[in-house]
Amino acid sequence: MPSATMTTTELELRLATRMSRLGTETAFEVLNRARALEKQGKEIVHLEIGEPDFDTPENVIDAAVNALHHGWTHYGPAAGLPDLRQTIAEYVSSTRHVPVSSDEVVVVPGGKPIIFFSILALIDEGDEVIYPNPGFPIYESMINYVGGRAVPIPLREERDFSVDVEELASLISDRTKLIILNSPHNPTGGMLTKRDILGIADAIGDRNIMVLSDEIYSRLIFEGEEFSIMSVPGFKERTILLDGFSKTYAMTGWRMGYGVMRADLASQVARLMTNSNSCTASFTQVAGIEALRGDQGSVDKMNHEFRRRRDVFVAGLNKIKGFSCRLPKGAFYTFPNITKTGWPSKKLADALLEEAGVACLAGTAFGAYGEGYLRFSVANSLENLNKALAKIEAWTAKNL
Repeated sequence: MPSATMTTTELELRLATRMSRLGTETAFEVLNRARALEKQGKEIVHLEIGEPDFDTPENVIDAAVNALHHGWTHYGPAAGLPDLRQTIAEYVSSTRHVPVSSDEVVVVPGGKPIIFFSILALIDEGDEVIYPNPGFPIYESMINYVGGRAVPIPLREERDFSVDVEELASLISDRTKLIILNSPHNPTGGMLTKRDILGIADAIGDRNIMVLSDEIYSRLIFEGEEFSIMSVPGFKERTILLDGFSKTYAMTGWRMGYGVMRADLASQVARLMTNSNSCTASFTQVAGIEALRGDQGSVDKMNHEFRRRRDVFVAGLNKIKGFSCRLPKGAFYTFPNITKTGWPSKKLADALLEEAGVACLAGTAFGAYGEGYLRFSVANSLENLNKALAKIEAWTAKNL
């Protein structure tokens, strides 16, 4: 029997086996390393985090402050406030051109819970989930966590980082239960065209396979138009739409996203909310109503600025030895090919941080098919983007 004086640190931490299958999001690890270097006096240009550098619009902030003063500080329904769910239903009905009702909407603290809850609710051990690679790392992490089988669909540069529909069709099996799509895409900035989406829908056919359509960047498009698989006849009841407020309205710290899905699944996701978060903060939801219903000028302004930065940064990257970069069509990332540098992605990203003072992510942070690439976020000022380009160019002149 252990003595009463034994400290807890002397006892072995016995984690559940599933914790070994849980991944991470490298962006936050790199951010912590970059901040540690800054504390040592080193100047770092932060291009690692996918977060708008704009402030939340004033009308949204005012709505939240007003809500706080008017008592919106208590628990709300697990699925979200009725007024916000109705507002989201109307917004999605208008933008995706399908009828959506409020009982098909679940409001959650951020976009990630929709990924988490959808996979928890749908995937049993051994079920297969097809997901984009390179892609948002939480997809693969959560599939592995629940004991599912993660089946990558490679996104290749020669296809402008779109999905090869024939290859996707070849990956669908009797075990496929979920297909994850992301457009505009993190980390590549690629987009699925209407033709791509219709091809994917044809490949799925009438099989009982759900689609998680991550459209968190749907308002940050520079080339082409957003088209959701939810809009395809026969697919609304098989689609879980993920969207939110973080990227569109520069509300990353507010933690508010939502999922739109068939009502019977929505009720199950709401149960997961009850068992985890209880509810999303009420005053932020009131602000969310204002974000969707209020003036959209800030969204247009931010989109215009990201496009301007994209153009400048991609042009600059393409002048640097060993770098080549396609023009991303959406989101606020660039994904240059760095194979001609001769450096592996992780080693090069580490060197740029430690030696050049530029924080970026290795393509492999987004999966094995990200090798040979880096991801830079252009959610920083034009001044800092130009500073980063100069630092990278100076480093390559010395090291390549």
